[in-house]
Amino acid sequence: MAGVSLPDMRPWGRRALMIPPDSRSAWIQLALWELWIGGLVAITSGFGALFIVQSPTRIMTMPDLTACYGPPPVPVPCDRIVYVGGALDAAFTALCGLMLIGVALWFVWELWLAVEPKPITDDFLRLLNESFGRSWRNPLKWPWTRVLYAYGFAAIGALATIVVATSIWTAVATSVTPPTRLIHVSTSEGFRISPDNSQSPPAVAHPTPKR
Repeated sequence: MAGVSLPDMRPWGRRALMIPPDSRSAWIQLALWELWIGGLVAITSGFGALFIVQSPTRIMTMPDLTACYGPPPVPVPCDRIVYVGGALDAAFTALCGLMLIGVALWFVWELWLAVEPKPITDDFLRLLNESFGRSWRNPLKWPWTRVLYAYGFAAIGALATIVVATSIWTAVATSVTPPTRLIHVSTSEGFRISPDNSQSPPAVAHPTPKR
């Protein structure tokens, strides 16, 4: 029996897959390739969604709080915006996220094309297939077999990638403890006697001794 050879793991330029697989080697090649592509779908779509969600944080706002520390009465609101920037950076980050999601969709479409059945060469069989083989109004006649071949192992690969990435993220987040910050508060008190309330002590008469 011939040994099992690794499939071409490239999403492009790959060798044709045997659909349906007719041997154990064909099953292994299909499973390995779809697990790899499923992991790529999870990675690219995850980073794409992360970039889109984090893009608003690229916008920087610089407030001026000088008026908040002035002598009372302090106007409300006391702050004013002196600079708002980073819109181009936010747009570029969101564009990168959209491109990564587009790459993930291309991987999904590549999985669908990889398991495309062989074309029917017989005219009579083609006529039967076009007439009765598929009816989009009836879900029971949808190409569920092709869906399973295309996304069965890929879904397992995407789920495994998400679980591993979440586990690593949780382990790293829990291992890094923030440093303990000690806050020292210094207070001072001042006393001042108002001139209006100050009173001079009463004079005391001392008797003069007589001679």
